[in-house]
Amino acid sequence: MMVSQLRITTLSDNIAGEGFHAEWGLSLLIEADGKRILFDTGASDIVAKNAKLLNIELKRLDAIVLSHGHADHTGGLLDVLRDAGPTTIIAHPDIFKPRYVHRPGEENCRSIGLPYSRSELEKCGASFILDRESFGIASGIFTSGTIPLMTTYEDVDENLLVKNDGFFEQDKIFDDTSLMIDTCEGLVVVLGCAHRGVVNTLLHARRLTGIQQVAMVIGGMHLGRAAEERIESTINGLKEIGVQRIIVSHCTGLPASERLKRAFGEHCLLNSAGSHFTLPI
Repeated sequence: MMVSQLRITTLSDNIAGEGFHAEWGLSLLIEADGKRILFDTGASDIVAKNAKLLNIELKRLDAIVLSHGHADHTGGLLDVLRDAGPTTIIAHPDIFKPRYVHRPGEENCRSIGLPYSRSELEKCGASFILDRESFGIASGIFTSGTIPLMTTYEDVDENLLVKNDGFFEQDKIFDDTSLMIDTCEGLVVVLGCAHRGVVNTLLHARRLTGIQQVAMVIGGMHLGRAAEERIESTINGLKEIGVQRIIVSHCTGLPASERLKRAFGEHCLLNSAGSHFTLPI
C-alpha cells in the first residue's frame, strides 16, 4: 500500500535556516501516514537541539534508520536515544566496521566511523535489526539494502578506508543505505551520502519496486569532490530517470548543487536544517 501523506523535516545539515544549528552532518525526520522514522542522526547533539527548536518530540519513533557507519550520520545517536527512549535501529551489518579517511597530503588516516559500540548503544535503549537486503519498515516504506554499481561513472571514493584484520583497504561502503517510499506521486528516495552513486541508487529503487516514476530524491549525493565529468553524467542520468524534484543536502557540495540547480531550475532546491518538504506538494 502506498503512502498518501508524507512530511520530511531536516534536523541536521551543513547549512541551517535562521535560528537553527548547522553542522557537517545529516538527519531527516520522515513522517508518513502516522509513522515516524528518523533517517540518520547527524554528527552531534544538533539533531536534539534543532528538534526542540521545531517543537518536535523524538519520543515514539517507529524506527531509526542509519544510512552508513560514518560519524557525520551517526554521531548524534546517543543524544537521540536519550530523548527517544528504547528504539529500533535498522542498518546494514557493516555499520560497526572501523572506518577511516586518508586524503592526499595527510600524514595519517583519520577515524570517521560510528563513534559508539553496539553494547554502549544497547545500554541506552537501542534494539538493532541488521540486514543486507531491503527491509520493510512499514507499508510502502523500506530500505534499499546493498546498492549495486551499475553506471560506468559512479564509483566509491578511493580515499575512504576500512580496517580488516588490522590492514587498511578501500571501503566499498556496502552499507550505503537509502530509504524508499512508495507515494501517490511516485517514489521518494531518501539518501544519506549516496556513496555508491545517486543514479545507481535510483536505478536500484526502480528495479526493486517496479515503480518507474521518481517523485523526489532528497539527501547527500557525495559530489563535493567529484570531477566535472561525473557531475555532468549524474545530471544526465537524473534527467533520463525523470526525477521530478531534487532536494540537495550535506555532501553534494556547493559547485555540484549549483550545477544541479541550473540544470533542473525550480525543481531543484538546496536543503537546510529547519526546512520541511511534503507530498502531495
